[in-house]
Amino acid sequence: MSGVAALVRRIETGTPAHRDRAVDGLRALALLAVPAGHWLLGGLTLDPAGGLHNASPLTAFGYFVPVSWVLQMLGVFFLVGGYASVLSYRRRPGTTGGWLRGRLARLGRPVLGVAAVWALLVPLLSALGVPRATLRTGATLVVQPLWFVGVYAVVTALTPYCVRAARLLGGWAAAPLLGAVAVVDFLRYGPYADGLPSWLGLLTILPGWLFAYQLGVSWGEGRIGRRGAWLLLAGGTALFAALLLGCGYPASMVGVPGEARTNSHPPSLLVLALAAAQSGAAILLHGRIGALLRRPGRWAPVVVVNLSAMTILCWHQTAMLAAAVPVSLTAGSVPGLTTAPDTLGWIAARVAWLPLFAGLLALIARYARGFESPWTRTGPTLRTAAALLAAGFGAFALDLA
Repeated sequence: MSGVAALVRRIETGTPAHRDRAVDGLRALALLAVPAGHWLLGGLTLDPAGGLHNASPLTAFGYFVPVSWVLQMLGVFFLVGGYASVLSYRRRPGTTGGWLRGRLARLGRPVLGVAAVWALLVPLLSALGVPRATLRTGATLVVQPLWFVGVYAVVTALTPYCVRAARLLGGWAAAPLLGAVAVVDFLRYGPYADGLPSWLGLLTILPGWLFAYQLGVSWGEGRIGRRGAWLLLAGGTALFAALLLGCGYPASMVGVPGEARTNSHPPSLLVLALAAAQSGAAILLHGRIGALLRRPGRWAPVVVVNLSAMTILCWHQTAMLAAAVPVSLTAGSVPGLTTAPDTLGWIAARVAWLPLFAGLLALIARYARGFESPWTRTGPTLRTAAALLAAGFGAFALDLA
């Protein structure tokens, strides 16, 4: 039996009968959409001094915007996160506080790991002659996905309250969160927006991302069935179309350089409309996805991705930089890697680079996955050093911003 076949068999025999394979499949799909989105919709350009800067193909190719609708799957990620949290919360062996500390530690360890490693890399790269502009871009790209971890930690801490809301209001428990984002959007984009503070949009961060998580909690509590799922799909699609066509919302689900408004940072009502539609579709397809993943060969990759979830999230931008930075120093402008993303040739070249990015991520993950496991072999001195290094890298990234 080959090594791959043996691994598939071991994963299959080790999977409990009660495991919800569809939820794991949805989580893996949403997770893989993060690096796919960043690698496809994010580019790099070289300045005359050899420094790398962020760029986006959406600046030149506006008709590719629907790709961002497909790859923006954080709504699904929060949905299945809420669903899985309910199941875990019910089975918690101890106190709610102990359960929460365990889940937050699982989120925090990989973040500390990647930040600590980059704190060591920055002075090394600088000594090797990497331009400051490249270091600035690298720090931005590495920190960029980590905001998600902080938000996810906060909504996870709210799980007990989400459970109470779901038991009281069912699927409608998410409606006030949608309403809160709608009110803030009206204030910051409506006829009375002049003179209002620019930080007003930050008020949508918590309700905006808690919306799909609350839907997942209500789903996990058995309070959203097929009828509710159809309502989410139809209502979310209708609201998305109305906002896009009649209310002046930018079409892209990711930030585009030069655009005055962005949908995702902080989340706008358009993001919630998309999350509602995606959530409805995910709930409706739950049974079919579960049936597809009964095959061991399809199930094994899902397990591997889920076991490396935080590693993929924290290190995928590093994988791209591991290809781009050496090329920028040695070869200069290379299509699809360090040239402006403003031609169809760039798109074809970037697609050709994706297997290399994936291979580098797999290589990095082989070593970085250790950050996801409990740090039982590290004493308090090493843990403190990692925390200080991570704080130092955070300060460096903020100073460059």
